[in-house]
Amino acid sequence: MRIKNSALLLLIALLFFSCDKKRVFDEYKSVGSAWHKDSIVTFNLPELDSTKKYNLFVTLRDNNNYPYNNLFLIVGIELQNGFTKVDTLEYQMSNPDGSLLGDGFTDIKESKLFYKENVRFRGKYKVHIKQAVRESGKVLGITLLEGITDVGFRIEKQE
Repeated sequence: MRIKNSALLLLIALLFFSCDKKRVFDEYKSVGSAWHKDSIVTFNLPELDSTKKYNLFVTLRDNNNYPYNNLFLIVGIELQNGFTKVDTLEYQMSNPDGSLLGDGFTDIKESKLFYKENVRFRGKYKVHIKQAVRESGKVLGITLLEGITDVGFRIEKQE
């Protein structure tokens, strides 16, 4: 019985992931139970078709320990020649009632945060992501950002 249940779960998982036809790259990295302000999460992107356009997303897994309404990120895309284009981004992470945004049935939510659209890649790239959350009126950032457990990056084919 246990083998049949495992096989059924595997089949469902395969069907779920095979339906994701837009996905080109999708990877998560754990930051533990709290994301340190000096911790930079880096993704080595695959070499992609330079004739196609892609949409880019930062993906996060967070839980009810996340204490803020929004999230500030610094995202850098490093080109082959070492030049890095840096963006500072802000995302809303919770509803006005304090409940977390994102998908999920438990206290862990998965958020797919839009980053860029219509991007063409020429060569190999790296993406660097770090948190830049600060409390209102304070200059120094939050040293340990509770509630973010995994940071990811996703690339989808543009249709």
